Amino acid sequence: MPNPTIDAVLFDADGVLQRPTIDWRTSLGAFAGTNGTADDFIRDVMTSESPALVGEGDFADILAKVLTRQGSLAAVVDVLDLWRQFKAEPEVVELIQELRAGGIECDLATNQRADRRAIMQDELHYGDWFDHTFYSADLGVAKPDPAYFRTILDTIGLPAQSVLFIDDNQANVTAARTVGLHAEEFELETGVDMLRDLLRSYKLPVRD
Repeated sequence: MPNPTIDAVLFDADGVLQRPTIDWRTSLGAFAGTNGTADDFIRDVMTSESPALVGEGDFADILAKVLTRQGSLAAVVDVLDLWRQFKAEPEVVELIQELRAGGIECDLATNQRADRRAIMQDELHYGDWFDHTFYSADLGVAKPDPAYFRTILDTIGLPAQSVLFIDDNQANVTAARTVGLHAEEFELETGVDMLRDLLRSYKLPVRD
């Protein structure tokens, strides 16, 4: 039985709060070059992105090197545009506001590069929906490193056992638990009702 004394909930972004508006993997693979398959290209992009997720380097410069290495003639700006093709799920945003109205702190806890952080935070004002927003590029550490969660706990000043973390990646959930947080896996595609049920199982103030 989950611990009912939860004072704060940390929400992941991609796959929990927001979803792509395109077939993202297929769209990215379409930019593959002559030096490998679409899967090779996607793997190279995602692996090369890692430093930018902790604020090291400009992803546009990193991506330009990937395109050259992969023999792709695509323009960097066109590939980067794929990371703008997403939208927040209104029902999840509403659910977060229900929690906050009920006295529960709600924070965003997401791995994002500086350029995507600017889209989410500065252009789309995600910060209006949360008490705190924690982007890995700002923190200098990314999930699933346990230090990511310890940094958040230090900032919000709450004991780990009073915090619930929700993510669609099991590795991140497992890492959060090693720090002492309550943590649950949830994928937006399973439906917001599943998320409501999960929160209610922790006796959190959300409507039926």
